Amino acid sequence: MKSVLLTGGNGFIGTRFNEAHKHNFDILSLGSGELNILDRKKIKETFKIFKPDYVIHAAAIALTDFCNDNPDKCYEINVTGAVNIAEACKNTGSKMIFLSTEQVFNGNPEPGPYKEEQIPVPDTMYGKNKLEAEGLIKNILDDYLILRFTWMFGVPERNRPVVANIFWSTIEAILKGEQIKVPVNEFRGLTYVNELMDQFDKIMDLPTGTYHVGSNNEKNRYDIVCHILSEMGLKHRVNELIIKDKEKYRDHPRDARLDTSLIQSKGIFFSDTTEAVSKCIREYHLKIR
Repeated sequence: MKSVLLTGGNGFIGTRFNEAHKHNFDILSLGSGELNILDRKKIKETFKIFKPDYVIHAAAIALTDFCNDNPDKCYEINVTGAVNIAEACKNTGSKMIFLSTEQVFNGNPEPGPYKEEQIPVPDTMYGKNKLEAEGLIKNILDDYLILRFTWMFGVPERNRPVVANIFWSTIEAILKGEQIKVPVNEFRGLTYVNELMDQFDKIMDLPTGTYHVGSNNEKNRYDIVCHILSEMGLKHRVNELIIKDKEKYRDHPRDARLDTSLIQSKGIFFSDTTEAVSKCIREYHLKIR
């Protein structure tokens, strides 16, 4: 059985990977309390003892506003920490799987979907951190995967956190009886995290390189929220629950969609965003009757 060292083990991706693949791999799942990714000595000791075949580096500070407000702290974790892990991978011959983001394209003037070879122009500190880390990892390692994810979504599960996303934010608003303002000028892929987990073992054995991972999407954010409500049996409450925001991103529409044709050519497929939403609602029986 091959071994996987997982950083960010207590996070959204880490907890779900550990549960989905605990019988497929020997997994050492480490949260920030177990492994400080800025402590190079501790990292070296951990790698020397465990000798991982794969290292999934999921540890990061991914809160966009926090990164913008605290650039030095976030640089340490998102860039320096990633470099420390890459250097440890080099010493042990481990394959590094670095989790990156669609946010590397947030500032691109041309519309998406974006291919891997297009030049990213990030306009958030988080996106800039991830792009810089990508480049440094490529310089350090010969065997690596850089996975740029679209926006992942899922529901809260026992002992597993949920990250802010369109899907769960919409359900929270329904539960609270709150109206939400939703932009029509924002376009992003929305990927069901369980579809990722079902295929993560196949992804790990992809050839070295950078891959765009997740669902395709042709709808704007407002239309996705309308679809969520419709699939839940709440189409009649659309005008009551959501406000169409035509002003936000009006002058420069926000487009962070990824072209996933490369990973599809390797036999890894995801539902498009609307079908992914419908699938999640079916699987968790979220339709209101």
